[in-house]
Amino acid sequence: MLHIVFQEADIDVLQKAIALDESGGLNGEVWQIKDDYAVGPVADIYEAEGFQARRDFWKEALEFSPYEEQIEIVNDKMTVHNLQKRLNAEEDSEEYIKDVWIWMGQNQHDVCGYYWLMSQLKAYQGRIFVLYLNNLPFINEKGQLFYPSVLHQIQPKEFLKAKRLSRVITLSEFELDPDEWKKTCQENAMVRILEGGKKIAGKEVDFYDKSLLGAITGDFQKLPKILQTAFSKFKVNTGDVFLVWRLRKLVEQGVLELQGDWTKGWKEISLKLAGVASSEAAPVEEAAE
Repeated sequence: MLHIVFQEADIDVLQKAIALDESGGLNGEVWQIKDDYAVGPVADIYEAEGFQARRDFWKEALEFSPYEEQIEIVNDKMTVHNLQKRLNAEEDSEEYIKDVWIWMGQNQHDVCGYYWLMSQLKAYQGRIFVLYLNNLPFINEKGQLFYPSVLHQIQPKEFLKAKRLSRVITLSEFELDPDEWKKTCQENAMVRILEGGKKIAGKEVDFYDKSLLGAITGDFQKLPKILQTAFSKFKVNTGDVFLVWRLRKLVEQGVLELQGDWTKGWKEISLKLAGVASSEAAPVEEAAE
């Protein structure tokens, strides 16, 4: 079989689980769908124009980031092409795979990736399985029950239990889920969140702004510290690249003031709220009065 995950950290934990599985029931390669389809444009995503619009968005967002080279290595279209090639191979071929297991946690990144992927695999119904670990308790390293939102929060040994949840994606799902994804793509919101089950809701591009601005004061702070503070407050997480892209837009709009040079990397950037006096200046103003 072949396993599909949607986050890089999930690869390692699933490979460790495969190594622990003495029955061999999990044995197989682990592939990743790398794009984060929960943010950015998705209109006409399977067409050349829509694909290019999305690539242009990521090219802009990744500029000056530590991940800038990823624009050249993220090629999910090729991954699907290779996946279909393996599914179409003759049974006696080394390339042949019988089943594909799609793993996803309860988060919009995985669910949007699932929709994008499975919409292209209807021809293989009966061989495509899903393991959606939503609203399920697992045991953490301290022996306590918890409800993970992403796969890599789960201990490798716990995946040996989770494999029992594998089920084939039904013909009905192959009819309905692509329609749901098509509506999402037509809406083309810049942010998508998970509202429960597999329900994706579109949000405005400024969805994360309130939490971001809540992490910024009238004093200049380094960008990594701002991100760390913001992530600690988020109820719905997203990637740091999208957040920094959003901060750059807020600088352009005059909402934030910038110190530093983007070309020198994120660590050299400091931000503060525009038009807000720093805390250091406050005592001086009081004394003047």
